[in-house]
Amino acid sequence: MTTAKTKILIIDDEADIREILEFNIKNEGYDTDTASSAEEALQILSSEHCLILLDVMMGGMSGFHLAKKLRNEGNTIPIIFLTARDSENDMLTGFSTGGDDYISKPFSIKEVIARVKAVLKRSGNDSNTGLSVSDGLRINENGKQVFVNNNAIKLTKKEYEILYLLIKHSPRIFTRDDILNKVWQNESIVMERTIDVHITRLRKKLCEYGDYIINRSGYGYCFEIK
Repeated sequence: MTTAKTKILIIDDEADIREILEFNIKNEGYDTDTASSAEEALQILSSEHCLILLDVMMGGMSGFHLAKKLRNEGNTIPIIFLTARDSENDMLTGFSTGGDDYISKPFSIKEVIARVKAVLKRSGNDSNTGLSVSDGLRINENGKQVFVNNNAIKLTKKEYEILYLLIKHSPRIFTRDDILNKVWQNESIVMERTIDVHITRLRKKLCEYGDYIINRSGYGYCFEIK
């Protein structure tokens, strides 16, 4: 488990633009990958990416087409379109295909960086301020959000606090009393069985990562990264 850097995928068929964006975005403390086409991007894109900077006009599959394809597949990764076309219709097309922002070329690097930070903050995807647990599981500590395979999952306050406690101190084992004292603290009397119920729900919401929460019989619960 490490403090993660947010990884951004830059997609543009102009090498000089890719290089300028990559250099400046890395200077802001982010990690980057680049692709020269939508087709190449589909081979690179993974749950590690938190945002896409996407050129609209490219040979082969267009940026709009790629965005629509991702949204149809249920991928909610934030997308910022980069385009030399700045008509109102193009802008509306960008948003209707699932774009989160739209920047016209030629652009100011300062504007791009500001937009990137704003979209990441709005989406809760800025893992520079979070914990990367594994390739597909991470926590945004500021936003109190958990992401599974790049999709935010809905946790109750107690579920989040239990998960954060176990992950933050992995692989320490916490007894049910430990969890009650740290998560419920001085609240009204809570039965130990309540912990088991919350863990069961939490495992289900975490999908394949639910198995990372281990019950050590006779001891308690811990989070083991596989």
